[in-house]
Amino acid sequence: QYTAALSPILFECLIHPMLGGATNQKVVEDNLVKLKNVLNVYEARLTKSKYLAGDYLSLADLNHVSTTLCLGATPHASLFDAYPHVKAWWTDLLAKPSVQKVAALMKP
Repeated sequence: QYTAALSPILFECLIHPMLGGATNQKVVEDNLVKLKNVLNVYEARLTKSKYLAGDYLSLADLNHVSTTLCLGATPHASLFDAYPHVKAWWTDLLAKPSVQKVAALMKP
């Protein structure tokens, strides 16, 4: 549900403007509501464990890297600030060498 909510936001904020279109704010706002619902679930989960599937890094976490890195390039980059456990989880992921390599490849 995370990617399903985030992908339209990324398209509207990043891809559509690159193609010469205007951002559809209604699509963005509707999907921000969906994404916040997912983040509420993640926040509750991350109060009980360090990572989404438990106390170990797994594909459940790594699957979020590419799209979440893109979120940082949108006007909604600070979205995780309202979710302290999600923000700590993301900060921890960003410190991983593998994630740093992916992030370096995504920079223009």
